[in-house]
This record gives sequence, structure tokens and C-alpha cells, in this order.
Amino acid sequence: MSTQATDAAGEDVEIETRPRDSGLSGKRLVLFILLPLLLLIGGGVTLQVTGLADDLLRGGAASSEEVRSGPSVFYELPELLVNLNSGGKRPNYLKLRVSLELTDAQSVHHIERVLPRIVDSFQVYLRELRIEDLRGSAGLYRLREELLLRVNAAAEPVVIRDVLFKEMLVQ
Repeated sequence: MSTQATDAAGEDVEIETRPRDSGLSGKRLVLFILLPLLLLIGGGVTLQVTGLADDLLRGGAASSEEVRSGPSVFYELPELLVNLNSGGKRPNYLKLRVSLELTDAQSVHHIERVLPRIVDSFQVYLRELRIEDLRGSAGLYRLREELLLRVNAAAEPVVIRDVLFKEMLVQ
């Protein structure tokens, strides 16, 4: 492509103009290379932080199956009766009977030795619950997970697989 122009002496000069380079401009570079790269890196970091990367690399839910393998032994805790945190209103009570799922029969002796610590840990947690915390299946799931964390901390060398509700009454 050429264009006519005049120079400083007043003569007509033909100027050759070329079309713009079709290389990656700044906006295209960001849009097509940097943005997808950042999204991939962000997704990888998210998977690593949440722990899903290990599950994906190992083939899914193998970690939960590893914990559940082998015969189970159940240990019934004594009945717990606690008053819930009602904020000064009419008192509410929770009656709870749970069983612990243990990995082996040798764990029962250790659980019996640390039973006062387990009951104390449960009592302290349960007394701070409000009646709203126990509503619905999500509330029961959170309660089960929290009790499982507390019992595993109290009986540390022994691993408790699960906390099973036998009876739960909120009044």
C-alpha cells in the first residue's frame, strides 16, 4: 500500500505503508495466554489446599475405604444429659447415647482408661450448643464430625472410625 504526501520542499513523495503486524498485541496476550495460565495455576492451588489433588491422584475415595477396612468393634458410651445454651430463655436439654466404632478390640481397654476425658470433652462441647445448631441433617452431621474430632483427640493413640447416634432427644 502506498500513499501520496508532500515533503518539506513541497514535492510529492510516495510513502509506502505496511499493514499492522499480526503478532500478539498486549490485550490478546493477556486474554489468550496469561488468563488461562492463571486460571490453571489457581485451580491447581485450590485442589492442593483443599486436599482434592491427593484424592484425584490416588483414584478417588480410596482414603475413606482404607480407614474402613477390617472388622469393627463398637463401644457404647454412657448416656449424656446436658442443658443446651438457651441464652437465658426456657432451658433446653439434650439426651444423647452414642457408640464409638473402633478399629480393633485392643482399643477398648484404652478407651475405658480415658473415658472420663472423653465424657468431659463431649460435655463441654454439648453445653455450648444452641437448639438451632441441632436442626436438620446438616446439624446432625456437624455434631457427628465435631464429636469425632473431640473423641480422637481425647483417645489419641487409638483411632476412632465413627461416632454413631443410638438415641438423641432434644427437649
